[in-house]
Amino acid sequence: MIKVGFIGAGDIAYLHGEGVSQSESAELTGIWNRTLSKAEEKAKLFNCQVFKSPEELIAAVDVVYILTNMETHHTYAKLAIEAGKHVLVEKPTAVTIEEIQDLKETAQQKSVQIAPVHNYVYEPSVLRAKEMIDSGKLGDLVSLYVLYNIHHPEEVAARYPGVIRQILTHHAYCSLYLVGQPEMVSCMKSTINDGSVPQENIAMVTMKMKNQALSHLCASFASDDHAGDPWTFMIKLIGTKGATRYSYRDWVENTPAVVHSQTYSAYPYTIRETGKHFLDQVITHGENPLSTLDDAITCMKMIEACERSVAENRHVLIDS
Repeated sequence: MIKVGFIGAGDIAYLHGEGVSQSESAELTGIWNRTLSKAEEKAKLFNCQVFKSPEELIAAVDVVYILTNMETHHTYAKLAIEAGKHVLVEKPTAVTIEEIQDLKETAQQKSVQIAPVHNYVYEPSVLRAKEMIDSGKLGDLVSLYVLYNIHHPEEVAARYPGVIRQILTHHAYCSLYLVGQPEMVSCMKSTINDGSVPQENIAMVTMKMKNQALSHLCASFASDDHAGDPWTFMIKLIGTKGATRYSYRDWVENTPAVVHSQTYSAYPYTIRETGKHFLDQVITHGENPLSTLDDAITCMKMIEACERSVAENRHVLIDS
């Protein structure tokens, strides 16, 4: 069995733990976290060991999941890669393009696999959409919409760098996977809350893609959408011959989550499927991840283009 270790024991560790438990070829060996109580909580849940240091955990496993805050992803991922371990790293992959490039080059030198948690591309509805595009069933692509409207209380939003970095990363890799390279980006952002959190909690982006389709991306912590056919989280593709979509609202439990007003049960399955594919297909059978560090680099270019567009109030071209 492949031995898996988690660096980081936040809420996302619950979902990744379920993913490992669903794998046919892996088991969760242990967890390390800066706050010991969190590590002990998750270790009890998944019946695994608590390690005293990241180095001790890395030495004991074959695959390391990096589930910490974005600013530490590069440090811990590189530590694992240099020890010859395969790595699955949560999004955003790193703070800068240079950090992602460094991880890619180090992984190549050490002959190990590293993949970003670009989880929506492992969702069956999104895989189906990709097949419909590639087979020509949708015809020429006209437009893509990726819409996210989920209220986050200010005390929760304060933990994040803002929705451009925290949420639009998802939109970026979904756009890249489904439609391909963007050519031009235009972005606006705003902050609508009680004034206690300065970072933006709503951003909207329009992109012209290299295939001439137009994409519209929305990320908002400012409010929920409880209208009919709500845009809680939705991916919609429209082509000349057809259309398709994926929505959080395909499966909802009427129970409050830690942050959300309801439990959007479709999301945990995307995390589970990401981990299963990485362990069972990439590590065990040598397949490629559905999204790579090259994709993470392109996504970071898109995010940086959004930030430049806001700062300079203009359209921004993206290099290939």
